[in-house]
Amino acid sequence: MFYKLHFFQYIWLKNRLLASLPYLSLLVWILPLLLFTSGDNSLMAHDEALYASRARLMFDSGNWIAPWQKAHHKTPGPYWLIASFYKLFGVNDISARLPSTIAGIFCIWLVYEIGKIILGKKLAKLAAAILSVEFLWLQYCRLSTPDVPLVLLVLLAILAFIKAELNPEYRYFWSFIAGLSLGLGFLVRSFMIFIPIIALLPYLIWDYRRHRHLTNPVLYLGFFVGLIPSLVWLWLSWLHYGNQSFEELYKFVVHQSTDDHYHTNLLFYIWNIALKSFPWALLGIIGLFLAIRRPFRYPLLLVGFPVVLFIEISLFTTRFSHYSLCLYPFVALFASVGLNWLGKIYELEIPSQFTLQKGKKNQLNFFSKQNLPRNLSYGFGGFGVLLVVASIVIFGWGSSDIRKYATIGLAMGLGWLILPVVWIGRYKFGKNLTNRYWIAGWLIPCWLALAAMGSTGLLSDYNPGLRVFLQQSAIASILRTNPIYFVQIDDKVQVLLDFYIATDDKPVDSISQVPAFSYAWIYKEQSAKLSRPHRILGTVKEYQFIQVLP
Repeated sequence: MFYKLHFFQYIWLKNRLLASLPYLSLLVWILPLLLFTSGDNSLMAHDEALYASRARLMFDSGNWIAPWQKAHHKTPGPYWLIASFYKLFGVNDISARLPSTIAGIFCIWLVYEIGKIILGKKLAKLAAAILSVEFLWLQYCRLSTPDVPLVLLVLLAILAFIKAELNPEYRYFWSFIAGLSLGLGFLVRSFMIFIPIIALLPYLIWDYRRHRHLTNPVLYLGFFVGLIPSLVWLWLSWLHYGNQSFEELYKFVVHQSTDDHYHTNLLFYIWNIALKSFPWALLGIIGLFLAIRRPFRYPLLLVGFPVVLFIEISLFTTRFSHYSLCLYPFVALFASVGLNWLGKIYELEIPSQFTLQKGKKNQLNFFSKQNLPRNLSYGFGGFGVLLVVASIVIFGWGSSDIRKYATIGLAMGLGWLILPVVWIGRYKFGKNLTNRYWIAGWLIPCWLALAAMGSTGLLSDYNPGLRVFLQQSAIASILRTNPIYFVQIDDKVQVLLDFYIATDDKPVDSISQVPAFSYAWIYKEQSAKLSRPHRILGTVKEYQFIQVLP
């Protein structure tokens, strides 16, 4: 009996280990990309520093409801999340970024879970691996912003809708999770959560007869429970600020929907996503057409959701790259479909060169489907050669500031040489190089490039000049013990200093408002024109840190 029980325990543990292998392998794949740094960290202005500094204000003041002088225009979810990590690990850049990093890992696993149901295990794992090496996605997984946590909640809601449909016995549980996720989305991004909710409507309405989500009261219960933290905060904020609390939330939405500060157009996200998810958007377009022609399961989620979401954010007047982050998991899903399709063509036996005979046309069309893998292999291989040559030139004659970019170019360039090498090895030398090697030739260059970017500090150290200046012992001592005045400095620099300086800052309109022997940040151009005597303690880009003398 004992041996039989031991045997069943062994089988159970073995099955659990096998079931966890995809998640562990995906973690091993993405974790180095999330952790590689040059050893130094500094925040990016403007959004990242804003969230980190506002969370620090909550943490330092102990007031997590109304630490502002006037009502705030955003719900406090991101600030609460970051401030909680400050409480656990201290106030620093890494603590501020941990919520996004952890959310990014769970997003990878959720994409695998969703893809496993819709596309199958093989394509699901490929999609999760692709998402890990999409540039903008990885960058925001390493920033202290609420964008990746929001995507996590949206993906969790999508998975919960699917699970509720597939598992009727657990329908109420998964419906509650779906509603809860969307309700918590309001706490994280206020009214922005309604953009993905609207994108879900085609699935919720047109597939209603199959899933009946919209008449499930538990869905609405979950949504209400998810709203409770936001409602409590709004009530407490209203007690402090009055109706201004509601007005600021509304004004921000109106401002974001009507303002076009950067004068973008309807095509903004087309080129932006193509550039910042390179080369996966190219493969994603192929996969999208394949998904439309030969529909997979849940087409209104796989295709309908991202298409409606893309239209929504394109019509939205304010357009930023991070507004499209919710699309990147679907770019990865489509790219896995496209790459798998190309991989199947790669394994077909085709001639290795054109055969021209007298009186006959070329039997192989250069642009035919059969030649796509070969042409892409040689095309990206040529691109890799250009990157390698350019990197070598920069290493030899470029400045020290630009050489770190050459490291990235060299890593990516050498990676892209894998594709033609695998192709030539199979069709010129008869090596048994299956499509797994060819597909790996797409993933490895992007992984190497992003690893190089992380190792050189390009994904973690956004303001090294300011960091080095503030780390000087004499400057750090001044900042800890004296009030600091900001004389009409740029908001981006001010929010960075709000995070790094422990004392209260005092914005002023003129240097005349700064008392004698006090310290101030000013524009470098102002320093030469100052009539008051002062001592320059340091210069960071276009700003100077001075002490006003009597």
